[in-house]
Amino acid sequence: MSGSVHSAQRPRAPFDVVCLTASLGGVQAYGQLLGRLPDAFDAAVVLVQHRPPNTDDRLVSVLGRHSALPVVPLKHRGRLLRGTVHVVPGRTGVVFDAEGRTSLRRMEGHRAGDELFTSAAQAFGPRVIAAVLTGRLDDGAVGVRTVKGAGGRVLAQDEETCGELGFQMPAAAIASGCVDFVLPLEVLADALTALVMVPGAAEMMRVALPSWARIMTPRPAFAG
Repeated sequence: MSGSVHSAQRPRAPFDVVCLTASLGGVQAYGQLLGRLPDAFDAAVVLVQHRPPNTDDRLVSVLGRHSALPVVPLKHRGRLLRGTVHVVPGRTGVVFDAEGRTSLRRMEGHRAGDELFTSAAQAFGPRVIAAVLTGRLDDGAVGVRTVKGAGGRVLAQDEETCGELGFQMPAAAIASGCVDFVLPLEVLADALTALVMVPGAAEMMRVALPSWARIMTPRPAFAG
């Protein structure tokens, strides 16, 4: 079985989890993206923003002012909730176990997006969407391979809305050959809504994985 996300009794959306990573310019990008997601958005959102560890982390409250969805800090040994935005603490890696619970660990460097994407793909298989937003360096470029290899969807923000300095992270993901669509930020937000909520969109919005990119295909932790 693949991992489960807690929700009330209702028809199951085609995706359980939307995972996002960003760095330079990410706070503004997340504010714009979350502002376009409807309050009926039927998947859990988990986001990484590269920043130092800080016990007085104001990112949750900042993003909450833009979002129709509740925005909460991701907790160690917590459970993901549909229709909720979960903010990963700074410099923290996330691992999902076989029950869909989260384990958090302090990590150095800027690979939290890769760890988030890879673990989500292993736990939730094809029911994951990953998106790489504005940022420098290449976090997410490894993790998108596992998401795409598991049958999930991968989106990336375009260069125009990232700006020249912020396009490094999306460009690295695109170079992997595992990105389904490269979109302006507002369109990317609308694509997430369509994939999660519009019947048939999940199958229409699919791009085949190039044969040369078929590496790092995960074996889901459990079936669902």
